[in-house]
Amino acid sequence: MAEGEPEDDENGKRPWADWLVTLTTLLAPTTFIGALLLYFGVAYTDALYEHFGIDAATLGFSTQDYALRSASALYVPAGTALVIALAAVLVYYAARAVGNRRTRLPTGGRLAPYALSVCGLVLFVLGVLGGFDVWQAGAMDTPLLLGGGLVLIVYGRVLSFKLAGTVYPVARERMALGLVAVLVALSSFWAVHAYAKQHGDDEARYLARNLWLRPAVTLDTAERLYFPPGQARETVLPATDPPQRFRYRYEGLRLLAEANGRMFLIPENWAQTHGNVLVVPAGDAVRVGFRVD
Repeated sequence: MAEGEPEDDENGKRPWADWLVTLTTLLAPTTFIGALLLYFGVAYTDALYEHFGIDAATLGFSTQDYALRSASALYVPAGTALVIALAAVLVYYAARAVGNRRTRLPTGGRLAPYALSVCGLVLFVLGVLGGFDVWQAGAMDTPLLLGGGLVLIVYGRVLSFKLAGTVYPVARERMALGLVAVLVALSSFWAVHAYAKQHGDDEARYLARNLWLRPAVTLDTAERLYFPPGQARETVLPATDPPQRFRYRYEGLRLLAEANGRMFLIPENWAQTHGNVLVVPAGDAVRVGFRVD
């Protein structure tokens, strides 16, 4: 053994090898999931604030903020996928049990897997046509049709083999299954991204109609601010002795967001006026009061 080379253990393996494999196994999925949370959080946040005319990059949220915001956009897709997967697993084990017992099924039962594959092929073709704008597909329609169609095609084939009591996959189809897995993963990513955007836009529309859910803000400033008519109530503060620094008070505002020492204020009647969003530094330049209705 060369000088300085790590010694092998009694089984002939280097002690650090197992640790390296374990660390890679743990870190790779964690990093991947973290990247997904960040990406979907950005998609949701961008759609939410874009409705109010704000670029999400202007807010300057942290990576943790985006990851936390992705949770509401992932509950429905993740829950739906798990429920469908559970149902698919139950049907799979039932088909395998029937195949192992060599039970003779009626004609309808034997043809059901082939019907699933045919339905999957139809859905896949519809997804392809939607992707090429042959028909007006929604943002989530194309990826769901593509991914769902491929899953049904393969699942129907798996059930047909299990009902016959034979093993699947066969060697000649392994490469095709790998490509199908990649396409299904890509379609799922596409569909969840579209859902996160749609969910963010729906949340923004709901918030615009119910701005009373956000804290009411009373803003005192040293200089007069400009608001279009009807968007904020301005009051000139009375003179005092000694004179105070703040001379103007603005009411009728709601706190839309706060990030990096800045407050994004929006008129409480924004849904009717589609007014401006005021960016105010949260410092000594202003005096701010909050009220929860």
